[in-house]
Amino acid sequence: MDLTDLKGIISLMQRTDLTELEIEVQDLKLRLARPNANTQTALTQIPVAHLPPTPAVTEKLNPNENLQAKDNQNLFKSPMVGTFYRRPGPEEPSYVEVGSKVKAGDVLCIIEAMKVMNEIKADTAGTIDEILHEDKDTVEYGQPLFRIT
Repeated sequence: MDLTDLKGIISLMQRTDLTELEIEVQDLKLRLARPNANTQTALTQIPVAHLPPTPAVTEKLNPNENLQAKDNQNLFKSPMVGTFYRRPGPEEPSYVEVGSKVKAGDVLCIIEAMKVMNEIKADTAGTIDEILHEDKDTVEYGQPLFRIT
């Protein structure tokens, strides 16, 4: 996303009745919100402490960064916020176990959101290496659910 794209998005917000917009593109997450017309905003000046400049960091802070990036490629992430379930019902077997082979379109779990049970399907084929949640765990959008290789 470049400056032209950003200006276009801001222009879109100004031309429409949109009060809030959230966009996620690759590693960039952008959230724009317009103040509510019914809310009056009081502007106050906050004192700023004058601190000496901090030296630039020249060493790599996380030596495992490349490993984490590689691991991140194998993570299947939650497409929504809700409650995670590994099985269709309390007495039924789990959709997948560690070591299960899955193909694109196979159901991996259910996420309950607003009393609606949403079947979450694999987007790629592979083997389940790790299941990162248990039944009834609350999951967030983008939170890793499974490690699939």
